[in-house]
Amino acid sequence: MTLTVGVIGLGYVGLTLTAALARAGHTVYGVDTSPVVLEGVRSRRLHLQEPGVQETLEDCLGTTVHVDETLPVRSYDAVFIAVNTSIDKRHEVRLGPLLAATASVAERCPRDTLVVVRSTVPIGTTRTMVHPLLQEAWGRPLLCMAPERTIQGQALREIVELPQVVGGIDERSLEAGAALFEQISSTVVPVSSTDAAEMVKLTNNAHTDLIYGFGNEVALIAGQHGVDPLEVIAACNLDYPRPDLSRPGFVGGACLTKDPHILMGCTPGYSTPMVRAARQVNEELPRHIALQVLRLLHESRGSTTGGTVAVLGWACKGTPPTDDVRGTAVETLVPPLLAAGVRVLGHDPLVPDPIIRELGGEPGGLEATLRGVDGVVVVTDHPLYRSLDLESLSPDGPPSFVYDVWRILDEPMLTGAGIAYASVGHRAGARDRRSRPGAADPTNGHSVRPSLTTRLSTESAEVPA
Repeated sequence: MTLTVGVIGLGYVGLTLTAALARAGHTVYGVDTSPVVLEGVRSRRLHLQEPGVQETLEDCLGTTVHVDETLPVRSYDAVFIAVNTSIDKRHEVRLGPLLAATASVAERCPRDTLVVVRSTVPIGTTRTMVHPLLQEAWGRPLLCMAPERTIQGQALREIVELPQVVGGIDERSLEAGAALFEQISSTVVPVSSTDAAEMVKLTNNAHTDLIYGFGNEVALIAGQHGVDPLEVIAACNLDYPRPDLSRPGFVGGACLTKDPHILMGCTPGYSTPMVRAARQVNEELPRHIALQVLRLLHESRGSTTGGTVAVLGWACKGTPPTDDVRGTAVETLVPPLLAAGVRVLGHDPLVPDPIIRELGGEPGGLEATLRGVDGVVVVTDHPLYRSLDLESLSPDGPPSFVYDVWRILDEPMLTGAGIAYASVGHRAGARDRRSRPGAADPTNGHSVRPSLTTRLSTESAEVPA
């Protein structure tokens, strides 16, 4: 059966959904208020990198895919609302775009249109905010909440293969929503309410954040005792029939950095200590690493100021590869380096040079970025960096140190070449030595928050409220 579908919001969620629907043979009317986004789609120069999306739109644009700034007045089988619901500095969700999209649907679509909220929202938003707007205009709307749960780099495959959770405002809405997703996905999971569907998305991402946060804390504890955290984690996981421990590393991306805060904000009568603690550990890890990089610079240069560092990987993650910088660790990692007078050179296989420049780096090719630097910080586990040969790429001599966040480089080869090697809770190499008593402050008096390793040993073990 061929469907006619509207998609409001052509960001990461909406554009990948548009491509998936078009691939399945449906007709899609995509809407976005951003001239930049619309021009990029129309000219087939997309504003995001996602395997398969570019090719699908090149084949379907103008035939089964149409884009505009407003939703055409016509009959639709369903309209998805996939607008951005970002959070502000106080971690409050900006719901204005969602409500504006809802009002537009109520005005421009027939009352029998199935409306599907795809945006991430606080628990109860579909029921208490979206439903009343549609109810006022239509009487008894068909309304579902079906959260997006795909990962960048695999979205088109996961939309089809991942179970699609659907909650309806009433039974007939749930039946309509389940029937719709059966046209797209191999598995549909009906839940009892839109509130439950909203909570599924927030819970999934808060749980992921918690798992990564615990792995990071294990690594920092191991570092206090001179134990290799990867050895501990591997031994914990090997043939042991309990949940696996995560490797240490940065937690980034729009969802993992936002959704735990949304979940915390949904429970004013409960402090959510576990969700809060995990988010605190993961948010402070880039600052901790910035301080470690400054210490390595001090040891290699004998100076508390200056130096040059190559930062490799400016996207929020490297595997699967993406150009998405939302929630990227470099937003927190780079400012303390700049404040200490460090020159930061930047490279990323997908992130455009202007974005690297906006985030504080001096962009360039890989070889140019590595030339003559004091140190290298590998921020993401992008496949390109896994086979990095620093000696051949550094004609002016290898760097004094490497901070390899994800432990993807050949540590014995680097240390054998006299390069100090460090990662989260781990230190090795010919230049590895403890700071001498009375050594100068590597931050040179600049404001850098205390490292997590220091805090683990000096602060109370009480879980923050």
